[in-house]
Amino acid sequence: MLTSSNISQITTVNTLKCIFVLGTAGSGKSLLTSKLYEYYASNGAFAAILNLDPGVESLPYTPDMDVRDRIDILSIMRQYDLGPNGALVMANDMIASQLSQLQIEIDAVNPDYLIVDTPGQIELFAYRSSGPFLTSELNADSKTGLFLFDGAMAGNPVNFISLSMLSLSIRLRLQLPFITVLSKSDLPAISTDSIIQWATDITSALDATSNVDGETYSLISTISSTLNQEDYAQDMIPVSSATGDGLADLESSLSRMLLMGEEVED
Repeated sequence: MLTSSNISQITTVNTLKCIFVLGTAGSGKSLLTSKLYEYYASNGAFAAILNLDPGVESLPYTPDMDVRDRIDILSIMRQYDLGPNGALVMANDMIASQLSQLQIEIDAVNPDYLIVDTPGQIELFAYRSSGPFLTSELNADSKTGLFLFDGAMAGNPVNFISLSMLSLSIRLRLQLPFITVLSKSDLPAISTDSIIQWATDITSALDATSNVDGETYSLISTISSTLNQEDYAQDMIPVSSATGDGLADLESSLSRMLLMGEEVED
């Protein structure tokens, strides 16, 4: 844990690039956070991780900053007589009130890249005021969001269009530039080529729909057409945290977004 004495010894400040890892529960946010950290570390960049999930019990990495050091879900449940969901709502709102202390810790660590692992329940982060406050007020020279399309879900065209709507909604809420990632691309059941095609032309997902009634088809047709008209469609990067495939491509996209093309040296 950082103290005031070692914080005061920090005199040099790096140019901080901040990456918010976002997605639905189970989409692989924490594992990708871990693999991104390892990738940057192995290529000579100083990366650090901020865990913003107060309810997570175990993580595949050791966070440099952790909201669980400040906020305890069980204590909140006991003190305010709340259930687990109510305690998570309160905890996520409490995080925003402690941003200044988190910022002190971040500045003391002084990384080149700060990878922010967001809460598993995306609605707690994106749709309450705390999430947009954190993404806007956290002090960094450049910021971007990674939105994970869960590969186990995205192979269904209706699911894909639904995830596209969710991604756009969260992007509007957080006001961040986004890179879309197809997680779990190593799963044999995933038709990666088809999903990437849908990402660049969302209306093409309609051609793959089946067993939907006329009303549902009309709805998803209108939604996909609107998303294309708003120029939402973009390249999607398939990534496997299990094998490491796609991490180099993801880092290149992050470089273009955060460093204007100045990539991490291999």
